[in-house]
Amino acid sequence: MLKEAEKTFSDFLEKKDLKLTSQRRTILRVAFEAEGHFSAEALLSLSKKADSTISKATVYRTLALLKESQILEEQDFGDGKKVYERAQGRKHHDHLICIRCGKIIEFENEPIERLQNAEAQKHRFKIVYHSLKLFGFCNSCG
Repeated sequence: MLKEAEKTFSDFLEKKDLKLTSQRRTILRVAFEAEGHFSAEALLSLSKKADSTISKATVYRTLALLKESQILEEQDFGDGKKVYERAQGRKHHDHLICIRCGKIIEFENEPIERLQNAEAQKHRFKIVYHSLKLFGFCNSCG
């Protein structure tokens, strides 16, 4: 899957007259291998561990490109902080967010997906992407 993401990113960069540098490749690998959701600061820290010459500016610019190329997806779970997760090579999913402890539960629900598509079709609306986030209390906080 990483090879596919690298190809997608390389093709995307080529269209923008940019190169897949070794630093961009490292940031892509680190982001792609990250578990779950991560902040830009966490990506910076992990990337610097892999290559100490990577700067904050390079990570932030590359993060924007990874988002634009749809390899990563940006999320805001209600606390005003942006986090990222791998989009390419993963099945679409939605999120339950505990507003007390911050726990995030990912789930897939095909009936919800069908309802959203039917509603869009009813309104002659073409969905490009969507994000469903449900906020409440997890079992531990409930």
